[in-house]
Amino acid sequence: MTTAPASPRVPARATVLPGRVVRLYGGRMSLRWRPRTVAVCVLLAAACLVVGALGLTTGTYRLPLSRVLATLLGRGTGAESFIVLSLRLPRLLCALLAGGALGMSGAVFQSMSRNPLGSPDIIGFTSGAATGAVTQIVLFHGGPYATAVAAVGGGLATALLVGLLAAGRGPAVGHRVVLVGIGVSAMLTSLTAYLLTRASLYEAQDAQIWLIGSLNSVNWPVVAPLAAALAVLVPVTVAASRNLDWLELGEDTARGLGVPVGRARILPAVAATALAAASTAAVGPIAFVALAALHLCRRLVRLPGALVVP
Repeated sequence: MTTAPASPRVPARATVLPGRVVRLYGGRMSLRWRPRTVAVCVLLAAACLVVGALGLTTGTYRLPLSRVLATLLGRGTGAESFIVLSLRLPRLLCALLAGGALGMSGAVFQSMSRNPLGSPDIIGFTSGAATGAVTQIVLFHGGPYATAVAAVGGGLATALLVGLLAAGRGPAVGHRVVLVGIGVSAMLTSLTAYLLTRASLYEAQDAQIWLIGSLNSVNWPVVAPLAAALAVLVPVTVAASRNLDWLELGEDTARGLGVPVGRARILPAVAATALAAASTAAVGPIAFVALAALHLCRRLVRLPGALVVP
């Protein structure tokens, strides 16, 4: 038995392509990246750090940045540790996680529907999560975890309903999803309002506070489930969204390129719906973030496509 000689190892080298795109070659792997995209990501990460530092220092009880850093390193007083570690830090982390989840969810749905209005807060998934949470608060009187589970269930059920009503083929499927989602969202908003009229004063107050969407009541028991959910959902969403750029070319074109259109739509839709529902369960229905994230990202990095991860 003879064996073919091993192919010579290709030394790592870099090639600068037009448009300031750098492609690195080395062995069997290549990496392509754009300096502008890297610069935007670095600047946005720095902006998050600055805003986070301001969030940890400002409030009713103001703390200098030096005391915040000392507290994070375990050298703060009891009061400083309570304020920074128990009150402000969970809210900051929850805001970052929920915002990232909503932005990724909006990018997936807008790319799938080929419609700039195809975000979960427009097509009804956020309204479904809100209706599920209010139903639990008014009718079943459960605690915060039951409300979160009901919100996730309501969002997933709404996504299934919109998908069934808008099912079909052709170039107008994205527009059908948006139109059906707007109609379902209006119905769910009416149902939520009816439930509030049938609730007691205490239940209506509790539900209304949740419907406004706020970080005031966020603590570590809220952050931990959201972080665990995103640790699973973000890799799944990224892996399931690899064919979204082909879907943006149109269903027939994608099918001609060998893309399994049905599976390429279902898996990202389920993952993105779960992202939106998990965020809504943690902080309530937050509007506009999912709608604007993809448009802002495209303007900053100047790239087309889904941009689930720049």
